[in-house]
This record gives sequence, structure tokens and C-alpha cells, in this order.
Amino acid sequence: MQDAKEEVRARLVIEDVIGEYVNLKRAGRNFKGLSPFSGEKTPSFYVSPDKNIWHDFSSNKGGDVFSFVMEVEGVGFREALEILARKAGIDLSVYESKGNQAVAKLRKRLLEAHRLAAQYYQQSLVKNQHAVEYVFKQRGLSKDIVTEFQIGYAPDTGNALTQFLVKKGFSANELAEAGLTNRFGGDLFRSRMMVPLMDTSGQVIGFTARIIGDDPNAPKYLNTPQTLLYDKSRHVFGLSQAKDAIRTNNYAVLVEGNLDVVSSHQAGIKQVVATAGTALTEYHLKAFSRLTSSIRLSFDGDKAGVAATERAIPIAQIQEPPVELSVISMPENAKDPDELIKQDPSLWQHAIDNSVPAVEWVIDQYARRYNLNTEQGKSDFVATATDIVRNIESAVLRGRYIEKIAIVAGTREHYVNEVLNTTSATRERLKKVADSARVGKKPIDPTEYQDSLIALTVAYPETRNLLEDFPSELMATTERQEFVQYLKDHPTASLETTPKELQEYDTYVKIVLLKADARYGDWSENDRSIETARLIRQVITENKKKQKDMLTRKLREAEENGHSDKAAEIRGTLNGLIKEISDGKK
Repeated sequence: MQDAKEEVRARLVIEDVIGEYVNLKRAGRNFKGLSPFSGEKTPSFYVSPDKNIWHDFSSNKGGDVFSFVMEVEGVGFREALEILARKAGIDLSVYESKGNQAVAKLRKRLLEAHRLAAQYYQQSLVKNQHAVEYVFKQRGLSKDIVTEFQIGYAPDTGNALTQFLVKKGFSANELAEAGLTNRFGGDLFRSRMMVPLMDTSGQVIGFTARIIGDDPNAPKYLNTPQTLLYDKSRHVFGLSQAKDAIRTNNYAVLVEGNLDVVSSHQAGIKQVVATAGTALTEYHLKAFSRLTSSIRLSFDGDKAGVAATERAIPIAQIQEPPVELSVISMPENAKDPDELIKQDPSLWQHAIDNSVPAVEWVIDQYARRYNLNTEQGKSDFVATATDIVRNIESAVLRGRYIEKIAIVAGTREHYVNEVLNTTSATRERLKKVADSARVGKKPIDPTEYQDSLIALTVAYPETRNLLEDFPSELMATTERQEFVQYLKDHPTASLETTPKELQEYDTYVKIVLLKADARYGDWSENDRSIETARLIRQVITENKKKQKDMLTRKLREAEENGHSDKAAEIRGTLNGLIKEISDGKK
């Protein structure tokens, strides 16, 4: 796909693509605007047409046009490539191997079949008075929301859609592969309100269908089966419509029903999505990870809802940084968000705003399940509650919940701790769940300031004399070490293009140059030198602090093992280092 990637890159203008998401204004050779990833009021988002890259100073994110689409759309590279290929008018299938070409061609055909099916169902809706009555009056949906979600109606006939798509050139095999026909070759969906399932870019990949007839033997809901396009364990309903609101509000609401999502969006609460069933998987978390690390679950308080929440906790805990899970409790007079919204949309927002941490909610559910007036009930409650608490890595949070369990059970904390520290089959099971579900998220880089040092010295050669005695190995990463060493070896070199010695880090070089231009372009030569010297001192001091921590550990080990001579030697070195750090701060 490398050839396809470069062809797409060559055909697109980066500022035009990003300009579809961000209001950009010219700033010298670059463009700048408000970050789409934070709620900033002062523009710190830059695009460099010369270098074909972008950088967001508010979140320290940056890269090429592909990384931007991945971030803003919340998708992986392949999906970003497909989105940009459509913008560039490029058929990716020609870049595939023969086997992959066949799959890509079929996928393209299935997407087209679904696009046409959605249009057909929309046209069928306006032609059927019974469906109109159900959608607009009984369900209370507006024309705008029906249009936004492309809601339609499947006629109560045997093969109306099939005949329509066959006339459009689709074969019976293609329609079966799309999941649009039943085992007899007729329409799978009949006499149902049709709600399209879309991928993150808004392409229809399947349907969820709600019956509107009176057939008591038919299931209320019927969904597209597993296909090349649709995988229910990965799909998040409404994400293409909700992603902007999720990013703006910095949290996502996960509900059980697709129509709860539709109703919520109609009420103006658009950070709401749903999954197929209540299971929150690592794939769902991956879909959310680029948009938010806070998820509020609106699950039932029954055993299935508690079990789903409990399963989600270890998966969320092992994210880096961890995903904050909380649970929304519905008032007793409403069984689901749709019903609550019909009473008053503000009640739904109030419930969202008053969500409680997932672990706390699960503990409360367990407290209702057991008879805490008996010793056996208390014992069972503590044993069950500690199984969920033991997965919490934060000692502070773990301590808080241990205290809560003790208070609810009317027992002492040391007893809860004893139970907590007891190895159990449940503990091993949850550990395996967490290990198998590990989906990492890049942590915040505490050494990001080192990029500023490189930015100054690469863009303004007059500051490089300050690097003369600076050890490049003090930098935190290989790319930074090699960059600093290159600058020391080439004190007067101008980096208009990436030199061959740094080609491996081409994107990083371009981002650093953009940072230098955007952040330090208006500074005086004297101010740049002062800032360079300060950043060098910071690197040196941070490294000395690391050495101090290491020596402190070694001193403790020597003292515990009775090695007094070695302890005295380490103590002398440590005291000298502490004095150096203290003098460096003056």
C-alpha cells in the first residue's frame, strides 16, 4: 500500500484537506487555526504546506495528512487511506495483490449495494403512510434526524429490494454476501423501520431493523449478519455522527439501543453511541481512544448490565492512560433513554451529568444483591466486591473503594484487605481478560520539552555553540540523540530538507522545524539563546534527578544488606549530586 499512500499524498493539498475540519488562516508561510483536539481559544494548530505536515501545540500531536485524518476521524491507517483515496479519486484496488484485489473489489461492490439499499428504503418510507405514521408520529422522529441517520422503511413484500438491486447490476451472490437477502434469496428485511449502520466515515455497512407490523412471531429487531463489511464486535453505532460532540465534550455516552442514540441526537445530546449488545470490547475502546478517555455507560442494573460493566472495568484499566468508566443510572419512571427523553430531554442530560464511577456503581449493585443483615451476606458481598477492586492499579482509588466496601458491609478495612490479598480463581480470570484485551494508548511524553531544544538549535544555527559540551546521550529518545549529534557535527548546516543522516526520522524533522518557525520565529536572537541555555540546563538537571533516584535505591539496598562501606561510598556520591542539582536551580 506504500505506492497507494504516496499517490494519495501527491494528489491532495494538505491545507485543503485539513481546512475541511479546521478554519485555517494564513500565518506567513504556514496556516494556523484553533485545535480540533482541545477547547482552546487561541490558535496553536499549524499546517505547513512546504513540509506537508501539521502540528498541534495544545496537544503535542502532529504528522502528515494521514495521521491527521486518523486523529480527527478516530480511525486506523487503512480507513484513513480509504477516506483520503476517495477525496483524491483513487481506486485503491489497483494497488492490491490479486487476492486482495478481489476482496477490495467485492468490498466496494457491497458498499455500493448498501448505499443504494439505504436510498431505496428512504424512498419507500415516504411512499408508505403506515411507515410515515410510525416513524414520525409514534416514534416522534423529526425530518432532520431521519435525514441525518438515513432512516427508511423496508416494504412488506418478498423481494422488492432484491429486484431493485438486480436491476442495478448486482448478482444474487453479491446480495447474499452483503447480508441483504435471506436463505431463500428474497429480502431479509420486510415491514420494518430501517436504521443504517455506518462506519466511522459515514458509509452504510449494514442495517438494524425494527418491526412496525403486528406479527407476534417475528423478532422485534433484526440486524445485518456478520459480513465482509459489518462486525458487531467492533462496530459502534452512531460514531460517525457523534465524534465531533464526543471530542468537544470529552466524553462518550454508551447506551444499549440504537434508537436511544437517535432520540438522544434529536434532543441535541449528540455524544451518544451504542454497541451491539452490552459488551464493551477492546475494539470499541480503540475506536474511542482518539476521541476521549472518558466513557459513561447507560446499562440496566440487572445481572447482565452489572456483568457487562464488570467485564469492561479491567479492559478500561489497562489502557494507557486508563479509560475513565462511569455509569448512568436511569430514574425509576423511565426504562431507557428514549423514554426519558420523551418526558424531558433535560432529565436525560441530568442523568448523564450525575454518572458515578463504574466500580462504585458495581459495588452498590452488589450491596443490593446480598442480605447485609446476615454474616453470610456480608461475607459474600465483600468477596464479590473485592474481586472487582483488586484490578485497580491506582493505590489511592483502591484504598477509597476498600473503605467503601468496609462501610457498606459494616466491617473493618483490615478484613477487606485480607480478602483482597487472597489469591482466587476470579483474580486470575480477570487478569487473563485484561492481558488478552491489552490495547495501548501512547502516554503523555514528560520529555516533550526536549523537542523545543532541538527546534531552536536546528532552525537557528547561532544557538548551536551551546551544544558544544552537551552530551547527546542525555536526550530521552534515539531520534533526539541522533538529531543533537548531527547538529553538533554540523554546526552551520541549514536544514531546508531532511539530510540523509536523518532520513529515518523525516516526519519528526519536519515537525521540529514547524515548531521552531511557529513558536520562536518572532523571538530575538538573544531570547533564543537564553531559552536554549535554559532547556539544556533542564535536560541536564532531569538526568541528574534520575541518577539521584537510582543512587537512592542502591543506598537503601546497601543499608538493608548491611554493606556499610558501599553505603558510605554511595552516600558521598549522592550528596554531591544533590548539591549539583541544588546549585543548578540557583
